[in-house]
Amino acid sequence: MITLEQYNTIISELLDELPEEFFRELSGGVIVSEALVIPDYARDNDLFTLGQYQFYSGVRQIVMFRGSFNRVHPYVGLSEAKTLLRNILRHEFRHHLELLGGVHNSSSLEAEDERKKQAYLAGDDE
Repeated sequence: MITLEQYNTIISELLDELPEEFFRELSGGVIVSEALVIPDYARDNDLFTLGQYQFYSGVRQIVMFRGSFNRVHPYVGLSEAKTLLRNILRHEFRHHLELLGGVHNSSSLEAEDERKKQAYLAGDDE
């Protein structure tokens, strides 16, 4: 399992890779949570939220869930963890940037995530 210190270090390094413009209006920043998050629509607790873009009361933030990450990837090494976390973090930043840009169409990440959710609920998940 990735320790909290290792997780925070990786997240910090990954944030340093991103252009400053990505952080525009991300007033709540990027937060690391120890939570293990199971979506309310999960069947038999078989699905976990690894990261989440949140927009509420004018606050925009990204939350990365170490508890969920360690549940899904309990034996991952640091190098692989960094690759996985890079993908998760950039996924959440894409949500942020698309919302800032007003992208709400069938090719948006929001629409793609909804299609994956519906496939999961229909039993057609990957």
